Amino acid sequence: MDQNFWQGKKVLITGHTGFKGSWLTLWLKMLGAEVAGYALEPLTSNDNFVATALESNIKHQIGDIRNFDRLQEFFHAVCPEIVFHLAAQPLVRESYNTPKETYDINVGGTVNLLECCRKSDSVKVIVNITTDKCYENREWVWGYRENDRLGGYDPYSSSKACSELVTEGYRKSFFNPDFFATHGKSLASARAGNVFGGGDWQADRIFPDCIRALEKGEAIIVRSPQAIRPWQHVLEPLSGYIQLAEKMYNNPAEYAGGWNFGPQDSSFLPVGSLVDGIVKAWGEGSWSDHSNPDALHEANVLKLDISKAKSLLGWSPLWNIDKAIAETVAWYRQYHTGDMYKLCCNQIIDYMSDKSKSR
Repeated sequence: MDQNFWQGKKVLITGHTGFKGSWLTLWLKMLGAEVAGYALEPLTSNDNFVATALESNIKHQIGDIRNFDRLQEFFHAVCPEIVFHLAAQPLVRESYNTPKETYDINVGGTVNLLECCRKSDSVKVIVNITTDKCYENREWVWGYRENDRLGGYDPYSSSKACSELVTEGYRKSFFNPDFFATHGKSLASARAGNVFGGGDWQADRIFPDCIRALEKGEAIIVRSPQAIRPWQHVLEPLSGYIQLAEKMYNNPAEYAGGWNFGPQDSSFLPVGSLVDGIVKAWGEGSWSDHSNPDALHEANVLKLDISKAKSLLGWSPLWNIDKAIAETVAWYRQYHTGDMYKLCCNQIIDYMSDKSKSR
C-alpha cells in the first residue's frame, strides 16, 4: 500500500458502521484519506465502529442503501473519488427468514450504488465487496477461480451472485474498460472468505458466538463442526481491497473485474478446529456439537483460488490462523476497558509492518 496515494483522497464507504466497514474506515483514515460513510446504525454499543468512536472522525451519514434519493444526495455532498460498497444483509441463516429484504438490500442496493456512481462526475474507482459464497458451490476440494460459475443455494448466496451479475452488467454497459476514456470509471468486485476480527457482534457468526458463550462461562454451541471454511483475519482481505483500489485508480482498464481474497491453505479448517483455537487463546472454555441433519442448508466445503490476486496485485495473505485468532481475542479481552481506537491502530500498524517485512 502506498500511503502517499491515499493522502487527501475522497473515499465513500457504504456499510461503514459494520464490522468490515469500520476496520476499512479506520485504516483509510490512518493512510490519510478523507472518509465519508453511509450506513445503518451500528448493531450494538460494543461494535468496533462505536468502540473506536469513528463517528467523530469522518463524515458520517445514517441511511438505508435501499433509499436511492438519500444515497444520491450524499454522493452529491461528498463527491467521492473512490467508493467501497460493503452495505449488505450478510447472514445466510437470516436470509431464510427475510428473503425479500435480503434481495432488496444485496441486489437493489447494488443497483442504487452503481447508479449513483454512474451519475457522479467525481467517481473514478468502485469496488463492490461481495463474498466467496457467490460461486455455485459444488463442494469441490479445490478453490473457485474468478471465472467459475456464479450461483447460490440460499437467498444470501444467491443475492450476492446477483450482485456480481449486476456489477458485470454495469461494467459492460456503462463502465466498459475498453472505453474508459469516455466514462472515466473502473469497476471491480472483491470476494473474500469467512472473516473474523475484533468488534463483530453479529448473530450466527462463529467468533462472536464463541465470545458471548465464553464471557458467560457457557459451552459454545457449534452447529456444523465438520464444515470447512476459509478463515482469515479482517485485515487480510481489507489489505487486498485497498491495494486493488490503488491499482484501479492508476491502471483503470487493467484491474476492472472480479478478485478473490482468501487465506493460505493452512487456514482452511473445520469449524470445530477453529473453535478449539479460540478456546485455547481465551484460556478456558468448552464447546458442544449441535449438528442437526434437518438444519437449513449451508455449504460444507468452500475454498477460494487466490492465484490472480497473488500474480497481478502482488497481494498474499500474511497472518496464520493462530496469529489471526490471537489478535482477535486480544480485542475482545479489552473492549470493556481498553482504548480500542489505539488497539485497532496498533494491530493495523503491526500488520503493515509484517507485510513490509514479508517482502
